[in-house]
Amino acid sequence: MSATDTPAEGRIAAIQATWHSELVDRAREAFVADLVAEGTDRERIDVLQVPGAFEIPLHALRLAESGRYAAIACFALVVDGGIYRHDFVASTVLDGLMRVQLDTRVPVFSVVLTPHHFHEHADHEGFFAEHLVGKGAEAARALRATVASLDALPA
Repeated sequence: MSATDTPAEGRIAAIQATWHSELVDRAREAFVADLVAEGTDRERIDVLQVPGAFEIPLHALRLAESGRYAAIACFALVVDGGIYRHDFVASTVLDGLMRVQLDTRVPVFSVVLTPHHFHEHADHEGFFAEHLVGKGAEAARALRATVASLDALPA
């Protein structure tokens, strides 16, 4: 299997936090578009929405344990809202996602981003909207390459 092939079996899950969905949607849409453009059947990609980033790891774990998914990608924007909480949330989410993939052997990809000094105004929203498109496409490429490399390893 080459890096542009898609997993022969299983589905792909995309878990998205609904906070800042006008921006996070862009990453998830680019992820799905890239997978479809490279041959993944759109019907094999399940999109789930959760309230925030903190809820993503448990959903990823349940999906990975189901045995239905070849890979899981997670999307969220964790911003500094003026309280020193965003670093804790982002770190906790990423630690949880790493634990899910190591415990279940289902690859988990993170597009859970914590922009430095994000402010909700047109300049930042425009910049991050475009940045997230790139990150979504990068996650799709990483997913294909990782699944291919894992498939090539001895069992």
